Amino acid sequence: MRRTVRTVPALLVALCLSSATLTGCSLFGAGADGAEESVEPPSAPRGLTVHAGSATSVHVMWNKSPGAAAVDRYEIFRGRTKVKSLPGKTYMADLNGLRPKATYSFRVRALDAEGNASQLSRKATVTMREPAPADDTPPAAPSGLRVAAAGSRAATLTWTPSKDGKDVTSYDVYQRGARIHSVPGGATSALVTGLRPGTDYMFSVKARDAADHSSTATEGVRHTTGGAGGGSTAGTAPADFEVATHAEDGAHHLDLSWDPPRTGGEVSEYRIYLNGRQTTTLAWGADAPKGRAKHSFFISRESGQTYRVKLRARLPDGNWGAFSPERTVTTGEG
Repeated sequence: MRRTVRTVPALLVALCLSSATLTGCSLFGAGADGAEESVEPPSAPRGLTVHAGSATSVHVMWNKSPGAAAVDRYEIFRGRTKVKSLPGKTYMADLNGLRPKATYSFRVRALDAEGNASQLSRKATVTMREPAPADDTPPAAPSGLRVAAAGSRAATLTWTPSKDGKDVTSYDVYQRGARIHSVPGGATSALVTGLRPGTDYMFSVKARDAADHSSTATEGVRHTTGGAGGGSTAGTAPADFEVATHAEDGAHHLDLSWDPPRTGGEVSEYRIYLNGRQTTTLAWGADAPKGRAKHSFFISRESGQTYRVKLRARLPDGNWGAFSPERTVTTGEG
C-alpha cells in the first residue's frame, strides 16, 4: 500500500519535542504512537476485455473501479510497459501500432489524485489477426439500428449485422459523426455509457474489416437520455481562453491558449470561430494536450485587422460543448 506523507513545519516539531511531559503529542494526528496516517488506494478495475479490431489495433475496455476511493486516472499496461493514461471517467481505449499475429497481454490499474495506485487488474490476452489481404472494398453496412434507454447515463444499441459476415472484425458506434465505442464483429448490440442526463443524441453504426475499411453508416437513430439536465452544456466550455497575435516573415498569426473542459474524458477536437463563423477544425487525435492547450495559425498579411475569436470542444460523448468567451484581437497590436 502506498502511503501519503505530509511534511511538518519545524516549529511544530520543536513544540512537540519540548512537551516531553505531555502524552498523545502527534505530528500527523495519528495518535500517541506517532503512526503515520495511511491512505487506502482505489480498488483494482474489473471486467477487462481486449478485442483485436484489425491486424494492428485493439480495443480495450474495463469496468469502473469499485469501492469508495475516488479515481483520478487509469493506466493501461502491455506486459510490463505502461502504454496509455486516461481520465478517471474513461473506461475504454483504442491502441494502435501492434504487430500482426503477435500475442499481447494487457492489464489496467486505477490511481487517485495523489498517485496512490490500485493493484493491477486481471490479465487479458489477445492474439492479433493476420495481415488483411489487399482489398479496397469496404464491408456492407449493418441495418435496422435501434436504441433503448439503460438509465439516464447509458443506452443499448442493437442492429442487424452486415451481409459480409466473417469479413467484419468490428462494429463502431458513432455519435454525430464521432466514434465513441467499438465491439467485436460478431456482436449485434452495444451498451454505450458515459452519457449525460437530459441530453439529445444521434447514434449510427459502421462495420469495419481487417484492413480497417469502414462501411457507410446506418441511418441515425435519435435518443434523449432521461433525468435532469435538459441538454445543459454547463462546464463544457474551454476555460481561461486567451488570444494574442504575432508577426513573422511579413505575416500575422493568431496565438490561442486555453484549458480543456473537465468532461471526464479526453478532449481532442475543437472548432475555431472567427467573427461568428466556423473557420477551422483542430484535431489532435491521440496526442491531445493533458494541460493547457496552445495553437497558432496564419490569419492575415495586413495590420489593423480586427477579429472576434471563440472555440468549442467536441465532448467524449460526441456532442459539441459550450463556447468559450469570445475575445477580440487586432493584428499588429501586442
